[in-house]
Amino acid sequence: MEQQEMLAEVLQDLVKINNDRVEGYEKAKEATDDADLKALFQRMIDDSEHYASQLNAELVSMGEPVKSGTTTAGKLYRAWMDMKIIFTGHNRYAILSSCEYGEDAAQRAYYTTLRSDTGMPYSMREMIANQQISLRNAHDTIKTYRDLAAVVHS
Repeated sequence: MEQQEMLAEVLQDLVKINNDRVEGYEKAKEATDDADLKALFQRMIDDSEHYASQLNAELVSMGEPVKSGTTTAGKLYRAWMDMKIIFTGHNRYAILSSCEYGEDAAQRAYYTTLRSDTGMPYSMREMIANQQISLRNAHDTIKTYRDLAAVVHS
């Protein structure tokens, strides 16, 4: 596969991961009545929409079409999340645990991208690395909220 095609595929995958994240947090917002979680989840949605926009801008600059849609794994995860909510109710801990699982998947995708041998301009690698750092901070925030919910839940 040509280098530009490989790079486009990597960027498209990251766009899909961010779209998965948006849809996952939309579901999480629907599953809670807690104002603090709704605000947190909206911030995560806004961040991923921004990241997807940045990644799509890179694709366009390469002559590639804007990418939309989500991953198959993300669709399966959201279906599982729906079932979990049905059985656990709108439990704060369960919702946050599901969100952390999604954050772990995003971290793996960014880690794999940054460790791959796909050639990319420095500015693009820096943008992706900055997104990963921000997503890691989001993961840690979700984990902290989950751990606090565990203490209250037990």
